[in-house]
Amino acid sequence: MSGFQYDYLIVGAGLFGSVFAHEAVKAGKRVLVIDKRNHTGGNIHCENIAGINVHKYGAHIFHTSDQAVWDYVNQFVQFNRYVNSPIANYQGKLFNLPFNMNTFYQLWGVKTPAEAKAKIAEQRQDYRHLTPQNLEEQALYLGGRDLYETLIKGYTEKQWGRPATQIPAFIIKRLPFRFTFDNNYFDDLYQGIPVGGYNALTDALLEGIEVRTDINYFEHKAKLDKQARQVLYTGKIDEFFDCQLGKLEYRSLHFETEVLEQDNYQGNAVVNYTDKAVPYTRILEHKHFEFGTQPHTVVTREYPHEYSKDNEPYYPMNDEHNNGLLTRYKALANTPPYKDKYIFGGRLADYKYYDMDDTVAASLQLAKTHLG
Repeated sequence: MSGFQYDYLIVGAGLFGSVFAHEAVKAGKRVLVIDKRNHTGGNIHCENIAGINVHKYGAHIFHTSDQAVWDYVNQFVQFNRYVNSPIANYQGKLFNLPFNMNTFYQLWGVKTPAEAKAKIAEQRQDYRHLTPQNLEEQALYLGGRDLYETLIKGYTEKQWGRPATQIPAFIIKRLPFRFTFDNNYFDDLYQGIPVGGYNALTDALLEGIEVRTDINYFEHKAKLDKQARQVLYTGKIDEFFDCQLGKLEYRSLHFETEVLEQDNYQGNAVVNYTDKAVPYTRILEHKHFEFGTQPHTVVTREYPHEYSKDNEPYYPMNDEHNNGLLTRYKALANTPPYKDKYIFGGRLADYKYYDMDDTVAASLQLAKTHLG
C-alpha cells in the first residue's frame, strides 16, 4: 500500500461515488475523486439560474422508506416538505397522477371507489383473456383502453422511442390504482428536496476530499491507476472494457431551459405531456421544488431520444439481450487482472435505474464490504 498515493481512486463524483468517498475518508483512507464533467453531483447536480436551483439533468425527488438511508442523508442537509404530485396533460385536458380517485373522476366522472372499480373492470373486460406479449397488451390487460390511450401510450412511446407493441411487457409490471383522493406519487415514509438544492448534499459529502473535475479517466487511465491501490469505477461498464463484448443500449434525454418573466408558468413542478404529438415528455418548473417566490420562473422541456456517444446515458434498456450482455461484462470484471484492482458500482456500472435512496444504500453497502 505504501507505494500508492491513494487508497481509492473514485471515478465519478455522483451520489454513489460521493457517498463511498465520504465513508472511505471517515475510515481513514486516502481518496481522490475525479469526474469528466465540470461539476460534482452527477445527474443530481443543480445549476443556479436567475436565483433558482435548476435540476440540470431532470427532476430528482428524494423519497425513501429506509430509515437508515433517511437518517444518513439528513446528517448533511435539511430536507423541505416537497411532495411529488405530477399532472398529466393530454390534448389540453389535465389529469392527476398517480392513478387515483381524482384521475378516475377526471377520466370518467366516477365519484366513489366502487364506481371506479366497476369502470376499470368494464374497461378490462375485452382484454381479460390476454397473455400480454408487449407493453400495449400489458397495459390494456391491467387497465383497459381509456387509461392506456390517454395516459400511457404516447408518453411511453416517446420515452422508449418505439411503438408500445415493440416494448417488452415487463416495463409495466402493474398499474398502481389508488382508490383515494391522494395525489402523492410516492408511498414512501419520507420525501423532499434538500434545502438549497442537491449541491448542498454532494458538497457536504465531499467536504475536505480531493476532487478533480474535467478529467476524462480513459485519457489518463494508466497514470491514474498507478496512483491508487484500488479504483471504484461508476461509469458505463461496457465503456470500461472498450465495448469489446458489444454496446449496452440506453435511452437519452436533452433539455431546453428558459427563464420566463412571470412568477408562475404551470402551477406545478412537473407536468407530463402524454400525447405523442407533443415532442417533449414533460415540463419542469423548478421553483416549485423549493416553494420559490421569485418574480420570474425557470422551465425546462425534456425530450427523450436515442443515446449516442455525444449525449448522456439515462435509462438502461433492460431487455433480455442487454441483460445477457451485462452478465458477461460482470463476469469479465470478476476475472484477473480486474477483480483485485477495480470495483464497479452505481447505476451505469450496474446498468440499473436506481432511485436515489437505492444509490445511497448500495454505496453504503459497498463501503461496508470494503472498509469494514
